[in-house]
Amino acid sequence: MAVTVAPDQIDRIVWNQHQNPFEVLGPHMIQQDGKTVWAVRAYLPSATMAWVVLPESRQEYPMEADHNPHFFECLIETDDLANYQLRYQEGEHERFIYDPYAFKTRRITDFDIHLFAEGNHHRLYEKLGAHPTTMEGVEGVYFALWAPNGRNVSVLGDFNLWDGRKHQMRLTGNGIWELFIPGVTVGSPYKYEIKNQAGHIYEKSDPYGFQQEVRPKTASIVTQLDDYQWHDGNWMETRRHTDPLTKPISIYELHLGSWLHASSSEPPLGPDGTPCSSVQVADLKPGARFLTYRELADKLIPYVKEMGFTHIELLPVAEHPFDGSWGYQVTGYYAATSRYGTPEDLMYLIDLCHQNDIGVIVDWVPGHFPKDGHGLAFFDGTHLYEHADPRKGEHKEWGTLVFNYGRNEVRNFLVANALFWFDKYHIDGIRVDAVASMLYLDYCREEGEWVTNDYGGRENIEAADFLRQVNHLLFSYYPGVLSIAEESTSWPMVSWPTYVGGLGFNLKWNMGWMHDMLDYFAMDPWFRQFHQNNVTFSIWYAFSENFMLALSHDEVVHGKSNMLGKMPGDEWQKFANMRCLFAYMFMHPGKKTLFMSMEFGQWSEWNVWGDLEWHLLQYEAHQSYKNFMAKLNTFYKSEPALYTQDFTQEGFEWIDCSDNRHSVVSFIRRDKDSNDFVVVVCNFTPQPHSHYRVGVPERGYYRELFNSDARDFGGSNMGNLGGKWSDDWSFHSRPYSLDLTLPPLGVVVLKIDREYTQAVDAGQVVS
Repeated sequence: MAVTVAPDQIDRIVWNQHQNPFEVLGPHMIQQDGKTVWAVRAYLPSATMAWVVLPESRQEYPMEADHNPHFFECLIETDDLANYQLRYQEGEHERFIYDPYAFKTRRITDFDIHLFAEGNHHRLYEKLGAHPTTMEGVEGVYFALWAPNGRNVSVLGDFNLWDGRKHQMRLTGNGIWELFIPGVTVGSPYKYEIKNQAGHIYEKSDPYGFQQEVRPKTASIVTQLDDYQWHDGNWMETRRHTDPLTKPISIYELHLGSWLHASSSEPPLGPDGTPCSSVQVADLKPGARFLTYRELADKLIPYVKEMGFTHIELLPVAEHPFDGSWGYQVTGYYAATSRYGTPEDLMYLIDLCHQNDIGVIVDWVPGHFPKDGHGLAFFDGTHLYEHADPRKGEHKEWGTLVFNYGRNEVRNFLVANALFWFDKYHIDGIRVDAVASMLYLDYCREEGEWVTNDYGGRENIEAADFLRQVNHLLFSYYPGVLSIAEESTSWPMVSWPTYVGGLGFNLKWNMGWMHDMLDYFAMDPWFRQFHQNNVTFSIWYAFSENFMLALSHDEVVHGKSNMLGKMPGDEWQKFANMRCLFAYMFMHPGKKTLFMSMEFGQWSEWNVWGDLEWHLLQYEAHQSYKNFMAKLNTFYKSEPALYTQDFTQEGFEWIDCSDNRHSVVSFIRRDKDSNDFVVVVCNFTPQPHSHYRVGVPERGYYRELFNSDARDFGGSNMGNLGGKWSDDWSFHSRPYSLDLTLPPLGVVVLKIDREYTQAVDAGQVVS
């Protein structure tokens, strides 16, 4: 039988040069001797013989090879070829497969392609990537990839012995390649083989893949994300109707791989509590391994609840090749890292957090990506995701590449990725890393190493527009969530809405406050009188943005020492300084973030390869300090005056900010929904003060609600005997005043008890 397709077409298939193999392979109706018959063609590179098997009758039709020993064809007279199979001989093995080229229906539509080209396909991850599905009654996986400059693209996997000739993809609109492969199942590793126009081959993991192999392996894994049964409906519904900016936010930032380790002699457990070999957690060091997401849920959540934090913030959980990068060099933007288990395991952790009233924030890294060969770099043999010009496309300091935010499809990749984590993983917020590096074209670049924008400026207009798009969509789809910018410059209106020209975040890290505080508290207390501005200057700009006060992982690495080591004085003074710093932080306007280990006073810098120094909790000083942090969180959450008006001038007023001689500041925080207020007085020196007078707006009895110098916290227990009556003595431009005792390196918080005051005035209580 002569073949019914031109030899040059066969050669293009054999040499993997055809951009639409469906034109040649699979079933085709042709005219033969005046009759309409089916010509079934298959390219089976390792086969010696092949047959077409019809599903109903199981009748077999031998296929013949012509022009090439592995290109087979047969003619069949039948009315229905649906779901036929190919039987072929491969060495000593005989195999049955459904022909992938018999499934011609495209899952990705022209409208999908149109939205993608515009940069407006908000659920692109439901179309591109690998998706288990059923076509014409046959189960398999639909693969789709954007590689517009590839000459040819194939799917590689165990299912085809990683042979790129066997599953060649079809090019559709806007550079999208697609193919349905019957019989591939969830859990199958795969990659894409991409040939550029010169024929050079690149093996890439899936940019839209939902899971990757545990490093050092780099293949993507076919994954079904929709099978997990969530139990956080109440949390999600409440979140929709909540303004987080009027709620207490105290975030515990942590790195999952170094918070705590397990013994490598204890196997990780699956969902049913039995040892689970499919959860591949490589040994971190001799005798230790990572905790899995499920093990972390069991250990981390009770600890966070005990400590009183409202949220946890996870350093990036998107897949990354190197542990020491802390997750900030991402290769799998849609893949939760397999270091700690499966995607469902991460969902379980987040679900359990929500059931325990703990929000989950994830660090997101849209600013740059690494050059690893299996990742996004030079993806289809061209600079696809990054700028070709290194003056715009490379961060030399970090050794990474910069996304081309001006390309619609690249912007869509990132926009959909931000939405993806909220959609599939129910996260409550993102902390966007290195925003400043995105906003400025000259970031960490010398003169001549960068190019201006179209207007001659240094601002990256395309990146700013991208951030606005992300935040606009984020709050449109998911009201009540957080979008936090780690932005260290004076770029205006970072946390202002997009409709007034802002970048649209609802919180911005206050880097100025952080530097001022650490500089101030590192000083010998005697010198603090000359630097009062360090603790007061932040109020000048406190309400220009919605600020997050953050003491993060960046402050306890690279020779900076941990927090205790930054403090002056002997051990008692170091702990007292720490209590003073964090108490002032929690009383200051703004939401709060602190990094793991700060809550119990670790001495050493954070080590990504080891545990936190949990053994320190055997010592009273560290246990007392941990108790202080737990009580501080509890007190903060109990007083609406400390969080309902963080971002308006009405929520804060100085009593006295100019007593630099004593290094004392005092101020009032007011509740938004009532006339309640608290009085905060901070003594930043080891010198206690008796009869220290501060003005107050109302007459009455002021209870001492919180004292950072309490004995339970490891302090000297100096205070005001539970509270003080105001004196009819005008002070600080207020009609009344309090005669206070200020403890050394202490913060005291007082609040008027109106009921008690009225009862005493009425003679119902003896004062």
